[in-house]
Amino acid sequence: MKTKTNTLLGAVLFLLVIGAAALALPPGALAQDNTVVAWGACGQCIVPSPNRDFVAVAGGVAHSLGLKANGKLVAWGSNSDGQLNLPKPNSGFVAVAAGYTFNLALKSDGSIKAWGQNLFGQTNVPAPNSGFVAIAAGINGHSLGLKNNGTVVAWGNNDSGQCNIPTPNGSFVAIAAGANHSLGLKADGSIVKWSGSSAPEPNTGYVAIAAGANFDLGLKSDGSIVAWGSNDYGQLNVPAPNLGFVAIAAGAFHGLGLKADGSVVAWGRNDTGACNVPPPNTNFITVASGVYHSLGIRAGN
Repeated sequence: MKTKTNTLLGAVLFLLVIGAAALALPPGALAQDNTVVAWGACGQCIVPSPNRDFVAVAGGVAHSLGLKANGKLVAWGSNSDGQLNLPKPNSGFVAVAAGYTFNLALKSDGSIKAWGQNLFGQTNVPAPNSGFVAIAAGINGHSLGLKNNGTVVAWGNNDSGQCNIPTPNGSFVAIAAGANHSLGLKADGSIVKWSGSSAPEPNTGYVAIAAGANFDLGLKSDGSIVAWGSNDYGQLNVPAPNLGFVAIAAGAFHGLGLKADGSVVAWGRNDTGACNVPPPNTNFITVASGVYHSLGIRAGN
């Protein structure tokens, strides 16, 4: 069991660093230079000052959540369901995820903090709340947590079976939550989807996953993106050339891809401007998406 856990953790760490390793960041770029760039709908794109030191970011329907290099959280936008009321103590966080009007944050001790709307129990983290290495939050009120033994835990809204993890529940290295479905990436590079259509064949060679409201994205080891599901807003039409990508994100109906040169490509629904990447489109080191807005962290020069 220990060997399996270490192997899975190694796979998780590989997935986390593959983008950074390929990005060729500017010389001397440090976390203190990292700023959040946000575009699309309204107040959730107004990043509070000081806009620096960010290492991760996530978006809901009308709010955004950022993680600083010192392990502290910052939240901005709508507080309709208490999603901006950060848990105390605000320290020791290592990852963030945002649902429609709720948030998840992973602590360095492997526990999850959850807050905001709890209509479906999406903030009631099941016991034992320990051993988690990754988190994901769905648009319609469900949550996912990946354990250090490669198993997935799901809770919250299960109206479409999005919390019914298929067996065998093991060997997962990444997770993603859509509106009424969930995705899991296996250590062998295949994608498992519960509630909804499966990943297209050949289901192999994937290194990252993202889930939108009614569509999904998978990043292949060759730097190409595979998209499947509904295409009502063109969210499956990955712009050419479909190569050189190192990270992906999905909003409700739009997709984001981060290129190895630090530029961002966006496609799909754009009535809120979620696909209008602000200039200069360079030096991005990560991307994330809210329901109708987009986020990126840009490394300083």
